[in-house]
Amino acid sequence: MLSFCPDFTVPPVSQLAQTELSTVRPESTRLASVPYWQLGILAGLSLWIYWPTLAHLLGQWWRDPNFSHGFFVPLFSAFVIWQRRDQLFALDRTPSWSGLAVLFLGLLILIVGQMGAELFLARSSLLLLLAGLVILFFGWKVFGAVVFPWAFLLLMIPIPALLFNQVTFPLQLLASQVSAALLPLLGVPILREGNVINLPSMALEVAEACSGIRSLLSLLTLAIIYGYFTDKRLWVRWVLALASVPIAVAANSVRIIGTGLLVQYWDAEKAEGYFHASWGLIIFVVSLLMLYGLHGLIGWAWPSEASAHE
Repeated sequence: MLSFCPDFTVPPVSQLAQTELSTVRPESTRLASVPYWQLGILAGLSLWIYWPTLAHLLGQWWRDPNFSHGFFVPLFSAFVIWQRRDQLFALDRTPSWSGLAVLFLGLLILIVGQMGAELFLARSSLLLLLAGLVILFFGWKVFGAVVFPWAFLLLMIPIPALLFNQVTFPLQLLASQVSAALLPLLGVPILREGNVINLPSMALEVAEACSGIRSLLSLLTLAIIYGYFTDKRLWVRWVLALASVPIAVAANSVRIIGTGLLVQYWDAEKAEGYFHASWGLIIFVVSLLMLYGLHGLIGWAWPSEASAHE
């Protein structure tokens, strides 16, 4: 009797188990290969070094309404990273020694900023330190995946006083020019002298607080967050972020025009009291509605693929 012997052999069970484990182990032990104890030590030292800078930054967020939006910036960045955690875990983490150079550069900028009493440099160095830690322990691919939430952290750092003044004064003049051009059309005679609008009953000064810089910084932050959650198209997110600048200027001009109308047709004292204090919140809500309306207009003119199939 002829017997047929197939041209293969069944490997032992132990060999199969070893083969299966060898294919699974790189995925399951990829996180374990990261030296978290070293990362924890460096993170603790970094927190100890930056604690005075961070404490002063938190205090400015709390005291200065121009930068109170800073509380939401790191929360949003952390949420984006958490939302992308599956994508980050799937990346090939290859630690790079070049991250050490970025880390040392951040510490050098911190020293220069503290020696020169330049808060913006000292605070900005924290971003370089975070980038250096990510590159050093996880590699450039992981840093590239988190570059958006990392760059967004820049909005939590108040701009330098010199740049703040350079931006504030042109915004004051622009708001006063727009208001002076529209108030006569509404029956209010005015005479503008720089950033002062003279009405028949009193003079309105477009002060620094009325320049729109507060609403501009907050609206820019909110526009980026709004675009991230509502539209996946990158160009739409850019348009919404850039549109926050003219929207903030237009909304602040509405505030000045509204104050002028109250002074002319109602009561100057009431215009300077409760209504003047509440204009900030009202105008910010108006800015959000304008941003929402712009997004709706973009969606109507250039519908996304998701909305087109609905």
